[in-house]
Amino acid sequence: MGLVKRNHTWWMSFTYQGQQVRRSTGTADRRMADAILGKVKAQIIEGRFFEKPKEESHTFSELMDRYSTEHAARRANSRRNGTSVTHLRAYFGNPTLSQITPKHIVAYKNKRYADGVKPATINRELSTLKKAFNLARREWEWCSDNPVCRVSMERENNARDRWLTLEEEHGLLQAALPWLRELLTFAIHTGMRMGEIVSLTWAGVDLNRRSLTVFRSKNGERRTIPANQTVLGLLREKHAIRRTANELVFHSQMGTQLDGSNIRRCLNSALKNAKIHDLHFHDLRHTFATRMVQAGVDLYKVQRLLGHKSPVMTQRYAHHYPESLRDGVEVLDVGRPISTNLAQSLGRISEVSLTH
Repeated sequence: MGLVKRNHTWWMSFTYQGQQVRRSTGTADRRMADAILGKVKAQIIEGRFFEKPKEESHTFSELMDRYSTEHAARRANSRRNGTSVTHLRAYFGNPTLSQITPKHIVAYKNKRYADGVKPATINRELSTLKKAFNLARREWEWCSDNPVCRVSMERENNARDRWLTLEEEHGLLQAALPWLRELLTFAIHTGMRMGEIVSLTWAGVDLNRRSLTVFRSKNGERRTIPANQTVLGLLREKHAIRRTANELVFHSQMGTQLDGSNIRRCLNSALKNAKIHDLHFHDLRHTFATRMVQAGVDLYKVQRLLGHKSPVMTQRYAHHYPESLRDGVEVLDVGRPISTNLAQSLGRISEVSLTH
């Protein structure tokens, strides 16, 4: 039985009924921690110590607070995580962790469906909850079970395949405000997500090597993207008028990071003026991928440029260029002479075609 200091707080470590118990004293004062440990020793000797399940020692608010501070704030999609946490807090309130059961999580899913929320959004919120419980179980030792693991995720329909035609692109760029026109052009020619673009700094731009670096992508990995002539021209123009005190490539007039809701609002206005329907900013990323595949670019290169960890995500674009499959069947003809009968048949077909 003894004390161990973790993150400025003293923790008790002792064995009770054959089980190892670790419990925080809640203080950074060694003398106070010794006194608390002494009290626990006396309770064990007198038979008055009853170990509570770890889940009853912490509340849901504590879980969300620590998750937001120690995990979500460090991620590229911290704003989305924050939205998920807000909805989770509003529904679950502040019970102990032991009171969060699969039954209650399923009820949460049903409530979100009743609110008109899509399956993809529900899955993101469940993923946030699942990650928080995993941290509480594996790293913080707040609980011994993750109830979200016993709840099924929802089936998503991610089959959206909308992209801009060249005619639509021309009309949209004409209708967009100058600052938005830059963003749209940049997105179409790089395939970067909105969050990656508005977070891009000059440290991630190499005009000499003609490349861009996304330091924190959606999957947490660094990604390097070659810049074509359109992107280089845009960046050189912006670099020439760059404010040295501001590291952001794209920013507001006040020098602050562009707001996603403001971008979407201005985009919707430009779409309305250009009479273009059913287009989201993320569809510009689809446009980037679709145009490359239609031009015959290898799907592996498209995967690397988009930053997909798995080729499964990139496969959705394969149908845009069926000619890329032709060499797969033509390889069977290599080194095989065409039979006389087949050759005669093909000749007759050609003659009939010419006469008609």
